Amino acid sequence: MRPSMIRRFLCGATLSLVASGAHALDATVKGLEGPAAENVVTFLRPVDSQGISRERLDSEVRHRTQRALRAFGYYSPQIDTAYPDGTFAAGVVVTIDPGPLTHIIELDVGIDGDAADDPAFERARDHMPLEEGDALRHARYESTKSRFSTLALERGYFDANFTQQRMEVRPWEASARIFLRMNSGPRYHFGAIHFSGSQIEEARLRQMLPFAEGDPYLAGQLAEYNQRLGETGWFRGIAVRPTIDSEGRGANTGQWWQEATGRAPALISGPGVAAARQVHGQQRTAVPVDVDLIPADRHQFETGIGYATDVGPRVQFSWQMPWLNDRGHSLTNALYLSGPEQRFNGEYLIPLEDPLRDSYRLSYGLRKLDNEDTQSLESSVELARRWEFDNDWAQEVYLRTTYEDFTQADQNDQVLLLYPGISWSRTRTRQPSFPMWGDRQRLTLEISDPSWGSDARFVRSTFDSQWIRSLGQDNRFIGRLSGGAMATDTFDKVPPSLRFFAGGDQSVRGYGYESLSPENQDGELLGGQHMLTASAEYQRRVTGNWWGATFIDTGNAFNEWWPQELKTGAGIGVRWISPVGPVRFDIAHPFDNQEDAWRLHFSIGPEF
Repeated sequence: MRPSMIRRFLCGATLSLVASGAHALDATVKGLEGPAAENVVTFLRPVDSQGISRERLDSEVRHRTQRALRAFGYYSPQIDTAYPDGTFAAGVVVTIDPGPLTHIIELDVGIDGDAADDPAFERARDHMPLEEGDALRHARYESTKSRFSTLALERGYFDANFTQQRMEVRPWEASARIFLRMNSGPRYHFGAIHFSGSQIEEARLRQMLPFAEGDPYLAGQLAEYNQRLGETGWFRGIAVRPTIDSEGRGANTGQWWQEATGRAPALISGPGVAAARQVHGQQRTAVPVDVDLIPADRHQFETGIGYATDVGPRVQFSWQMPWLNDRGHSLTNALYLSGPEQRFNGEYLIPLEDPLRDSYRLSYGLRKLDNEDTQSLESSVELARRWEFDNDWAQEVYLRTTYEDFTQADQNDQVLLLYPGISWSRTRTRQPSFPMWGDRQRLTLEISDPSWGSDARFVRSTFDSQWIRSLGQDNRFIGRLSGGAMATDTFDKVPPSLRFFAGGDQSVRGYGYESLSPENQDGELLGGQHMLTASAEYQRRVTGNWWGATFIDTGNAFNEWWPQELKTGAGIGVRWISPVGPVRFDIAHPFDNQEDAWRLHFSIGPEF
């Protein structure tokens, strides 16, 4: 560490110790209100009134008050000070006549160099917080300079500097003239891209690049690439670093780099960078990029324990292999156990040219269900092709085969189904664990017919839409609308997994899990050909991570549109944002169920 840095450190430490024992000056401002008055109080707060003479204190108060007022354009104030009871301990009363407000009468802001034709700089200049005729605000002048400097670093103008940065103030005429000019120098471009440490083939990693060698430098694209690599799950360590010369000195990429990677960049001054680019008399404006990667653990295990009123205690075990080969194939297996349902399912994922957007998926599963009047043993295999689009929508086309041995009320059968389907879905959320804004939509269409070997004929469609919106930080609104419809002339061959039921924590609260559907003559559930549910909920923060809720749900499963009677439940609840996710506890009253006046609902996990 350099001696000058040590001296600054010791000096800062000494000042910190002195300040900790100092007595802040309590200031009251009269004659002026608003941000300017608040700034005066802020400037006077660090003044230590202990151990100094009144003359010295008064001089310091006046000096700081003048500085605070100049920041808001008051350069000719009249300042009077008074000390109640003649003691410093009572603070100071500052009476201010601010005088005339200084206005900008001349504004000359320009960009030279390659950035002169850069649309981003043109927009920044067009939307400056400075205009001729405006009242002078020092903060706006400084923010304009900061915006240009930040923009230069973000867009690869590493040699940029201000050739002119001057603010002329004439207090006697309450006028200001601002001259600000930046010379951006040449714009850097992305150079060669080097990978190290990756277990995935380099061609696949290059397909994910948002830039190519020779493209104009954009800092945001480095952060975007870092994020893309993280989303694959292939790596546990990622560093995407620009370098400025063969010795690996980092370019001055600013705060965005530290936020994106968690690592502080090396900072080089503009002239230093320019000197580093001089190689045999030729300027180098290419910025090589080093991508250093650490593979993720090949085997990852996870265990989850939870409880919900619908199914009681539940346990889940998962085994994930995020990469099986150098092409990035992955495999996930999961085992879920609860009282009414036990299932094992797996997924083999084959990423294509764009690994995050295009893929093949092979899914398989075995499921046993014993709930109410439903007993089912189901095995299935599904092959799907998935696309994700720029508008956040995802499309899947799939072919599914299912064998199900079931008993539903007084119906029992063994069926083999082969049916294609297509789905569209989109999920958008902020703060995934407990979002204050988000929405989710999903629409599916499936077709089965005996002509290709399936035991049942049907056309089946489902939709689900859920929204979360907020008002301020203490009010959340949640809405949900779900439905399904099936056209079939072989309903007795349709297994329970494809019939419709309603009721439960995620459907119509106040009723048991999947307890709403058409019934046979003995009152046993048969499942329906159609289903419709809706919910509206309002949540209000009580304190900290605790929220109160009130809600109303309605819906049913039925065989003919329009349902003659929708089942409705309403109630109140409590939400706790726990370290493992939101915990929900609800008390719901079913309006048309005289046998069960109240029902408790408890669940853990996010809404989406």
